[in-house]
Amino acid sequence: MCARTTLTRPWRHCLVFLLSAWAGIGLAQTEVSGTVFFDRNGDGIRQSDEPGMADVKVSNGETVVLTNDDGTYALPVLTDMSVMVIQPSGWTVPLNDASVPQFSYTHKPAGSATPLRFGGLAPTGPLPDAIDFPLTPWTSADDSFRCAIIGDAQTYSNDEIGYFRDSAIQDLLGLSLDSPDCMIYLGDVVGDDLGLLDRIMAVGGRVGVPQWFVFGNHDLDFDATTPKDRADTWRAKVMPDYYAFEIGEVLFVAFNNIVFPCGADDALILADERCTQPARPSYNARIEQRQLDWFEALLALTPKNKRVVVMHHAPLVSFVDADNAVHQTNNASAVHALLADREALSLSGHTHSLENHDPGQFYAGWREHTGIGALPFRHIVAGAASGAWYQGDLDINGIPMALQRMGAPKGVLMLSFDGIDYEETYLGARLGSDRRYWVSLNTPAFRQIHTAVGQWMTSPQAQSADALPPFSINDLGDRGVLTPSDLAQGVWLAVNVWLGTASTEVMVSINGERDVRMQRTQAGDGEPINRGPLFADPFSATRTLSVARMAVQSANGDPRAVGYETFKGRKNAGVPRPQGRGLPDHNMHLWTWQLPEDLPIGIHQLDVTVTDRHGVTSKDHLIIEVTNSRPPRFWRVEPWE
Repeated sequence: MCARTTLTRPWRHCLVFLLSAWAGIGLAQTEVSGTVFFDRNGDGIRQSDEPGMADVKVSNGETVVLTNDDGTYALPVLTDMSVMVIQPSGWTVPLNDASVPQFSYTHKPAGSATPLRFGGLAPTGPLPDAIDFPLTPWTSADDSFRCAIIGDAQTYSNDEIGYFRDSAIQDLLGLSLDSPDCMIYLGDVVGDDLGLLDRIMAVGGRVGVPQWFVFGNHDLDFDATTPKDRADTWRAKVMPDYYAFEIGEVLFVAFNNIVFPCGADDALILADERCTQPARPSYNARIEQRQLDWFEALLALTPKNKRVVVMHHAPLVSFVDADNAVHQTNNASAVHALLADREALSLSGHTHSLENHDPGQFYAGWREHTGIGALPFRHIVAGAASGAWYQGDLDINGIPMALQRMGAPKGVLMLSFDGIDYEETYLGARLGSDRRYWVSLNTPAFRQIHTAVGQWMTSPQAQSADALPPFSINDLGDRGVLTPSDLAQGVWLAVNVWLGTASTEVMVSINGERDVRMQRTQAGDGEPINRGPLFADPFSATRTLSVARMAVQSANGDPRAVGYETFKGRKNAGVPRPQGRGLPDHNMHLWTWQLPEDLPIGIHQLDVTVTDRHGVTSKDHLIIEVTNSRPPRFWRVEPWE
């Protein structure tokens, strides 16, 4: 019989259902113990010359303790727990073949309450006599490091894993990440099909740095009948659904803020009935008290000079969903209270939008739905590696363009840490590191078409796959040609700075004359969302106006390859039509400036300079033509008649 286990492999249930005799004699297990040790030879097995490590944090998901001088620890036994070591700065836990950290042991003696579609947790049986945790030192200094933050890879199929591989992972391979760098997935790693987890972890493992995973609402066991089982397959295949680790001067804390199936308590918070319909179970974004208590215990053992990065799938607060309680964390204020007087950062995904909120930012709806007013520290919604769920036309790389809800491209957020300080940048998929924003014009023609198509999309006739929208992208014509009439009706230069914040500065000059400051369309001073074509980014909105890929078909191919599938095999086929269910009509990282109505006839150059909050400057330009009348668009037949 095996009486001791060490976590060095992807499985976390010792092949030791070893102490089954205990159940036979009726002895209750009240304590779990073991040793955290310096694994000198890296084999995961403690040798006589491998010392225990003092003052390392170990937890059962409720209690957090520090190891003794000899590296030993003891924790209370819970009926359902993940016994885990919190990786200390300067050290690393073992990694499996896909570079997924192995730092926990799952204890759920009876396993999942009911059989689950993707396996759930098999009964783990009684605990081994001891659970040991090996650690090895980093091969380099770790106060400076980079982490790739991957929001919503959300692959619903193997084809979409290919898209993820050829975009986000391809870009990360070019960054030469190395220890102690890391990758962090912010939930919705897959799209409901948990059978895809192994492949996506293997693909991401090629980057060669530890892959940490946050649990999301599309990573659920959707056939779970109790919240206690909602992450059982995840826990069996990936890692605990909440945990922590350290690198350098930073404590990273992963929460599971997806409650499924939500119940009466959530229904009261949300003031609707979506959480009280057992036949149609749903989820809510909330951090359960057990996790908050664990977090408080963890912080009590963490020096206040460390930065705390909280990671959770649903945002604590969001701009695009500011008026929606479901997609923000109902008790976010409890997290803020625990982080008072600490250097902190919030990272999330879920909304398929890129949001970088400075401290002090505040939008209507936050206080009502989350209890939060002006932010005490930075909150970043990291966007989505899948963009808008791999929708849209294929780009030059053969990958869906999939522009996100506020127009940013799919991609990866990069954080570069130096001690507790950090800089954030966004790497648009396959766009290179220098491109950081879109530049376009908001013209009368754009606003007319945006309004007409937006109204059509909500009409009954739009529901048919063969229904023609009133306008397409082709009807916009050459947007760089303007007339005095256009200028009189209003033409705005629009700059969509993907990771823009309230402290971003956007300047424009015409023909080399003095710079003029552009205005952000949302101040973030507690106001509601501004909506309509004046607040839309024309660059991204026009690219979602007509998706030709919907009409692609063949004579001899697979019938399921006609058009394309998204979500759970939902078909997108028929005549070209707008992407999704509505045109983009609001944005928190859009800057605009109205062109002078008296701009002379001729060719003009608009030079744009964007300076981010770190003082990093980037430039772009736009050429426009002002003409008395719009020239004919198409082939002129008259000279040939």
